[in-house]
Amino acid sequence: MKGRYVRTSSSTQSNARQIQKQHPEEKIYIDIISGAIAFKERPAAKELIEEIEAGTIDYLTCESIDRIGRSAFDIQCTIQYLNDKGVTLKVENLGIESFVKDKPSPIFKMITDVLANVAELTRNNIREAQAQGIKIAVAQGKYKGRVKGSSASDDTVLTKYKSVVKAIKQHPDLSLRKIASIADVSLGTVQKVKGILYK
Repeated sequence: MKGRYVRTSSSTQSNARQIQKQHPEEKIYIDIISGAIAFKERPAAKELIEEIEAGTIDYLTCESIDRIGRSAFDIQCTIQYLNDKGVTLKVENLGIESFVKDKPSPIFKMITDVLANVAELTRNNIREAQAQGIKIAVAQGKYKGRVKGSSASDDTVLTKYKSVVKAIKQHPDLSLRKIASIADVSLGTVQKVKGILYK
């Protein structure tokens, strides 16, 4: 059976581009989570791994290698896991597969190793640019953080953190710290969202 893995970092991002080529025979796995979270720790990826272990999935498609993750090491480990399980990975924007004539493709490995490092570098550059932007804004007096005593409405918080709301509802038995890790937010944010949901 074929599978398709789709990932966006937040619920505000569209995944239409990733699923537009979905085929009827594919089972789709969608994660709304940061690429910095290890593949095996993501809710949909866990379901996918269970299917692979059961021998149900033997062919997997993703739109681009950075959908697998934003950590070079984790991407490489995930691809190695798929190889070990005999699961062919197709990266659509590259038009290549991990297996050629039932053997791991050295060309695929070479290209994806490079792109895995690019994915990690891109994430690091974005985070660094954000930090620098805030630092400059603070120095210019244009950014002072949230005004003391101000707070967003409950609806605004729930809308902003849809991924947290989803994680809390889908995984009620998980610890708040684990949910924070899955949604890539602070523990305080998870506590705030849960407090609003169940007050």
